[in-house]
Amino acid sequence: MTRTKKYLTSFIFLGLITPAIATATTASAKPIVYCTEASPEGFDPGLWDSASTSNVTNQMFQGLVMFKRGTTEIVPQLAQSWIFSSDAKSITFTLRDGVRFHHTAYFTPTRTLNADDVMFTFERMTNPTHPYNLAYPATFIYPQSLGLATQISSIEKLDERTVRFQLKLPNAAFLSYFAMAFSVIHSAEYAQTLLRNGHAADINNYPVGTGPYRFRSYKKDDVVRMEANPDYWRAPQRTQKLIYSISREPNVRVQKLRLGECNIAAPIRDVDISVLDGNKKIVVQKIQALNISYLSFNMKKAPTDNRLVREALDIAIDRDALFRVLFPRGDAMQAVSAFPPSIPGYNKNLKNEFNPTRARELLASAGYKNGMEIDLWALPVIRPTNPNGQLMAQMIQQDWAKIGVKTNIKTYEWGEYLKRASKGEHNIYMSGWSGDSGDADDFLATNLTCAINTSGVKFCNKEFDALVESGRASIDPKKRALSYEKAQEIFKRERPWITIAHSTIYIPMAREIEGFIMAPNGSVSFENVTVRE
Repeated sequence: MTRTKKYLTSFIFLGLITPAIATATTASAKPIVYCTEASPEGFDPGLWDSASTSNVTNQMFQGLVMFKRGTTEIVPQLAQSWIFSSDAKSITFTLRDGVRFHHTAYFTPTRTLNADDVMFTFERMTNPTHPYNLAYPATFIYPQSLGLATQISSIEKLDERTVRFQLKLPNAAFLSYFAMAFSVIHSAEYAQTLLRNGHAADINNYPVGTGPYRFRSYKKDDVVRMEANPDYWRAPQRTQKLIYSISREPNVRVQKLRLGECNIAAPIRDVDISVLDGNKKIVVQKIQALNISYLSFNMKKAPTDNRLVREALDIAIDRDALFRVLFPRGDAMQAVSAFPPSIPGYNKNLKNEFNPTRARELLASAGYKNGMEIDLWALPVIRPTNPNGQLMAQMIQQDWAKIGVKTNIKTYEWGEYLKRASKGEHNIYMSGWSGDSGDADDFLATNLTCAINTSGVKFCNKEFDALVESGRASIDPKKRALSYEKAQEIFKRERPWITIAHSTIYIPMAREIEGFIMAPNGSVSFENVTVRE
């Protein structure tokens, strides 16, 4: 990719966000009402890695750099420029001047963005003994998955507007981390106020960012309300109110859209598109997304700790039948590896297999000649890559019954589902991932390396880790790709996942919506989006 090549050499990036993004006009009285599928887990982006959370926090927080709307190209945001060293071991950011944090009912900033805010944000993620972590112990899911603390050797404040990150080893993908949802910048001044008042946990409840919208209120499983930030460093927002209406059921969201109760909705299922066909008031945008759905095995708990069992369960699934039912439009692609084939480094030699006879033989070799019993957790929320977790589970249950496996289908409320899975209570649970950067590292490092395997229930393989590290460290695109191709061979051999789908994402919206641009990872941004009067 040209973007990868660009930041592998020493360069200075200077510039502003494209003028098309910053257009000052009169305010609009019409709010944007977005029908979303689940409540946010919290409002501190560093603590969570679900789309339900980042799609909210993306409106209120910003990073040093960002992905240009609709692409994976990295452009400036809170940093006006940066220097990435030619050895891919050092990045120096120069901050934008005059950026103000949100003035809210619970915080009044006294200064603009400076290097202290960057230092606080990233030291909190990487230093477990940071005073804020001692007051509010928290797990930074995505930074931990990336192994951020082990990669960074130092973070230096060079002056009020300049910060340097020094790495222990080269990492060609490191710049892209700063454009991801977890790495947005917090106000160190606000954090100090919370710490001083004994309310450190409120950083996750009452957000303060620099984004185009600021927090107003939240009612769990009902609504999140935001309002335009009057101190925004770019042009003022025409839309003054941004409302997230939370509706778990996809048919309810579609009905609300049809009735005009919301004017844009979270991604819908293939089967819902026909309901909107012919509706002249609604348009459906689509994009082939950088995503994957999969079944994740518990690598610590019998019987899925046995590689032969994992392979048997994988090859017993009739993916063709699954896709005919769950993806009737034919826009989804069967997943073979850990990331989509459009990403450099994809191993084209890997294949899926459907072979119930061999699956029974593998189970017998693993000591389960007379069958076995397992739990399969069905995804409780709708995702483009998994439009019906319960139905998917039932179809897989039927396939596994044919090889002598009795499957108990379980599910939980979304937050409980994630919590229990992280504790390793499952045998197999449904999950998925949407990449941000278009880089293999964003799929492999964040999901499959030992850094994320703190409880032992996820995949951890030293040979695999070494190849991922080799891919990160190389500044030669061909060598990077070769490392990732070999890593995928180990992934396919060990089968920590049953890979399911890469999907097309469909976002429906009223024709009155203007300025909305779909992102390759399916995330939403409402900066400069309006409802036509």
